[in-house]
Amino acid sequence: MKTYKPNSQRFVISSFFFITFLCIIASINQIRFDSFFKFSKCAFSETNITHTENFFDINSSTLSTSNDEIRILIGILTLPDQYQKRHFLRLIYGTQSPIIVGAKIDVKFVFCNLTKEDQKVLVALEIMRYHDIIILNCQENMNKGKTYTYFSSLPEMFSTSNYYPPYHYVMKADDDTYIRLENFVQSLRPLPREDLYYGYVIPCPSMDPFVHYMSGMGYLVSWDIVEWIKRSDIPKTHLEGPEDKVFGEWLRDGHRARHRYNAKWSMYNYPEPPTRCTHELWPDTIAVHLLKNQQKWINTLNYFNVTKGLQPSKLYHIP
Repeated sequence: MKTYKPNSQRFVISSFFFITFLCIIASINQIRFDSFFKFSKCAFSETNITHTENFFDINSSTLSTSNDEIRILIGILTLPDQYQKRHFLRLIYGTQSPIIVGAKIDVKFVFCNLTKEDQKVLVALEIMRYHDIIILNCQENMNKGKTYTYFSSLPEMFSTSNYYPPYHYVMKADDDTYIRLENFVQSLRPLPREDLYYGYVIPCPSMDPFVHYMSGMGYLVSWDIVEWIKRSDIPKTHLEGPEDKVFGEWLRDGHRARHRYNAKWSMYNYPEPPTRCTHELWPDTIAVHLLKNQQKWINTLNYFNVTKGLQPSKLYHIP
């Protein structure tokens, strides 16, 4: 027995040191793994944050929302063939701040049924990429019911929304109108969310929103009025005529919109050529209308310094 005792002791001692060594290695690896895991988790979170902040894609429905936020749908009425105009407007609205605290804004392009083979391909690709198009079941028109079809179709389109109402406010806007989203939202915050009619009062000298109607450049109503348009017989029997004027007549005949907000002169026509409806560009602007050519758009965008967020990079040089 004495002959084997030293070997047994050496074996026990060696085993102890070997096990201790393995524990140390395991601890180091665990620390490295935990650090790597935490770093990876942090990096992944930062990637998601960056993606969320940079991705607006016009359609802000990808952003988180709560039932307390102001939910706004802006429907820009346009034509199926206006591909270049839609891409341009995606730049305009997509580069405005994607996160306006307390608000969720969806901007959609609205037109009637497709009539050409190329539209069926190109518009389908737009929908797949941007998810920002509404195709109404109507024949394309300006003043023969397109606006009615737009508003009356919305309750069914958004009947499965996670919220009620799906939008507190719905706007109809022209595609030659530039809307400054943050100022727009700020103007809505103190206003009622029921029986509201908002816009630029016509005729141009008028400041009384209860006498006439709001300009077609861009007017907004609360969701309860959208639902009323769908179920009421008043709009159905009065479809033809200047769409903004006809819309105002619906509300008058239906005794709706007891709350009205005249956004003049934060909404106005482009200053050139000067008329009774124009106004100089100024910081409190909500919307500018009649941007009928690229130079008017560029002048407007330059005035509001829309490229101030451009970051320096070695990839480009813009003086």
